Amino acid sequence: MNNRVVIITGSTKGIGKSIAQLLASEGALVVINGRTEQSVEEVVADIKACGGKAIGVSGGVEHIETGERLVLEAVRHFGSVNVLINNAGVVHDRMSHKMSEQEWDDVINSHLKGTFASTQPFIKQVKKQQSGGHILNMTSTAGLEGTIGQLNYSAAKAGILGMTWTLAKELARDKIVVNAIAPAALTDMTRPFVEAAMKKANEQGIELEDYWNIGSADEVALFVRDLLQVQDPTLTGQIFSVNGKKIGRWHPLRYESFNFTGFSI
Repeated sequence: MNNRVVIITGSTKGIGKSIAQLLASEGALVVINGRTEQSVEEVVADIKACGGKAIGVSGGVEHIETGERLVLEAVRHFGSVNVLINNAGVVHDRMSHKMSEQEWDDVINSHLKGTFASTQPFIKQVKKQQSGGHILNMTSTAGLEGTIGQLNYSAAKAGILGMTWTLAKELARDKIVVNAIAPAALTDMTRPFVEAAMKKANEQGIELEDYWNIGSADEVALFVRDLLQVQDPTLTGQIFSVNGKKIGRWHPLRYESFNFTGFSI
């Protein structure tokens, strides 16, 4: 990772912060992003205190100008950009018939528009550099399978799958590798759900479902580091799952013919 310039959105806590700290410790020049200037400055200071190099750009990624500033500041401080990790996003879980318009918009905008807002200026800069690069998008099993109470989140993460496959095809000629990761990790966002599942299992006197035995943010960071070190331009358009030391790969939807005689056309 020595001197590779890495932009990580939503990197003031959780998985994003773990990725930033690990990559910085291994020589990457990191651009930290979060909603508040204070949270960004704290992570930048922590990285510098450990001997790493980092700058910060505060602002919500749902705003186009935030994505542009991320790239602009990376180039201004470090001279180029090499890697973009689209990690930022919020959750507002609610059953679909109770979900407000604002809860829908906030989740769709932070995950889906936010990924676009950061990706477009990154692509333009890498094309200008003619250097090739990496884009890693954070998706979820919610986008692959659907999750009760997460209509907005599932829709956003499914959209990121489509973006990943499309971008991989569009950018192959520019040697920009585009992949996505569906991580399972204990973070501030997932902890309430894990704790609720544990409480329910204890009350019912049953074992916790294996689904809730999830890894750590640091283990996701290790996989991200290893993936970024793979120098194979054909390893693009892939959707990986990470849960602790368990690594998997999802395949795109497959078509099969279906003879349905329930109605006539």
